[in-house]
Amino acid sequence: MNASQVKQTLGAAEDSCRATGARLTEKRKNVLAVLLRSSKPLSAYDIVDQYLQDYGEPIPAMSVYRMLDFLAKENLAHKLNSENKYLACAHINCDHHHGTPQFLICGGCNKVSEIGISPEVISALRDAVSGAGFQLKSSQLELDCLCDECARQATQCSES
Repeated sequence: MNASQVKQTLGAAEDSCRATGARLTEKRKNVLAVLLRSSKPLSAYDIVDQYLQDYGEPIPAMSVYRMLDFLAKENLAHKLNSENKYLACAHINCDHHHGTPQFLICGGCNKVSEIGISPEVISALRDAVSGAGFQLKSSQLELDCLCDECARQATQCSES
């Protein structure tokens, strides 16, 4: 994301927080900016390192975890449970409600795409889980994939 897009997205995040009565402090906004500028999901410790590079001041990992919890609660960031890493929500600039996120995670380059899941799929998933005697805690899905570029490279390597 370029600097102009980051600035626009941070403005939308501030508006979103204002609408819910939440407070997007400068440090929370900076952590979100780190996520927005990253091309891949980041661990809290990756954020600590990048924050120091970007803003010239250290930030404790425990503070970053609290800020990430806030950002996730406000639907500005998501935690990838399979990797224990975080990424900015792809829908911050949208002015309409988005469904349950599904994350397509490339096993080759770690690129992640966020797409919505239709309510019908979530309902069917919830019914299947319930039918198996379980209760669904989270309907967020993380799928191990290969992006088109990595799949092409893999095909080219196998043809050689």
